[in-house]
Amino acid sequence: MDIKHLQYFIEVTRLKSFSKAAEHLFVTQPTISKMLKNLESELGVPLFDRRGNKVELTDSGKVIYEQAQVIDKAFKDLQFQLDNLQDLKKGHISIGLPPMIGSLHFPNVIGRFQEQYPDITIQLVEKGSKRIEEDIAKGDLDIGVVVLPVNQNIFDFFPFEKEKLQLVVPLEHWSSKKEKVSLGQLKNEDFILFNEDFALHNRIISSCTVAGFKPNIISESSQWDFIGKMVASKLGIALMPASICKDVTSDVAIIDVTDPSINWELALIWRKKAYLSYASREWLNFTIEQLKT
Repeated sequence: MDIKHLQYFIEVTRLKSFSKAAEHLFVTQPTISKMLKNLESELGVPLFDRRGNKVELTDSGKVIYEQAQVIDKAFKDLQFQLDNLQDLKKGHISIGLPPMIGSLHFPNVIGRFQEQYPDITIQLVEKGSKRIEEDIAKGDLDIGVVVLPVNQNIFDFFPFEKEKLQLVVPLEHWSSKKEKVSLGQLKNEDFILFNEDFALHNRIISSCTVAGFKPNIISESSQWDFIGKMVASKLGIALMPASICKDVTSDVAIIDVTDPSINWELALIWRKKAYLSYASREWLNFTIEQLKT
């Protein structure tokens, strides 16, 4: 048995498909099938219950999957530490970015970083803040951008932007000519929210509760531009960060919200006391300096 057997096993389990795992790992499906048959033969137990196109773990497979993840993580940590010992300016970083944040701050930062460190590869993973926190805590991501607050027992963080949420309404909406409205005035409106993977989902609901009502949510999405188009089509109203509102379609009106106003604060986060590779440390230091300016 070698580490590749376990890594292939982990990918098939994660994706529940031999073909998808093969595509993700850039190998042929017969290669994966052969390796996993060898692994089953070596361990003396079946790992998968194959039913048509479905691939499910057997009870033995579930036990081995837990241990395989531990071994794979330890192997990756060993690789990172060996890179550091050799002082190689190369490596790989996985960074979690909420879809609405990545396009605002990071294309230029990443471009400048890769000019300075051409041998460091960066994998950008688009998810909501909640999922990013979970994946960093598990070690599946190195660094992420989330909405504060976070659990300070688990994460170190660097805050870099704070702004208010604004109301986005159709041009024909009763509030479209106003400079500001109180949140309580929106109690009878239909809301379009970011989905539950985003910290703003609960932030908006809790703010509405403070204002004395439960919002009527008619739709949710992970894409801010799609939310803007739904508002422009008169399907409902939305609350979005001010920096996002600047790029929303011109077929809507943008209004300040008071009583209460809703704020969000963005931060880079990484796992407290966890080992960070050379590449991750360099990216973190570089990005923090860029965001300070």
